[in-house]
Amino acid sequence: MRQNIDMEINTTRFGTIEIEEEKIIKMTRGLLGFPDDRRYVLIPHKEGSPFHWLQSVDTPALAFVVTSPGRFFSDYVFDISDEIEKELEIEAPEDVDCLVIITIPKDNPKKLTANLLGPIVINVKKRLACQVVLDPNVYPVKCPLLPEE
Repeated sequence: MRQNIDMEINTTRFGTIEIEEEKIIKMTRGLLGFPDDRRYVLIPHKEGSPFHWLQSVDTPALAFVVTSPGRFFSDYVFDISDEIEKELEIEAPEDVDCLVIITIPKDNPKKLTANLLGPIVINVKKRLACQVVLDPNVYPVKCPLLPEE
């Protein structure tokens, strides 16, 4: 059965891809360093992988590797402020998901790190999201994903 395709986007990493408009995640404010990019789509890295690509709909070269932090850090929890709940129109806990941006060093891909300081909070029902900045005394910006060898 063919999906209902609403639009095509050009990307430098994946070429031209077809997406459904309702799959677009709208950022209520841009990611840190990328204030003008507000529309993204999640693209699976490959089947069975814990990683996805957060691809900008409007900037072909802008894509981030992301993952659900719970897959790697079972004790990663934080409170969402009332301001963020209102901004993302969150009505129930099951509406919320969280992603963290992964950094993969070119010279040593096994030393990938997760940005636990700046998670992306998503209202999965309304497809609204924003990046929040947590306490830097508690959460690192570069937390190793894999144990040291």
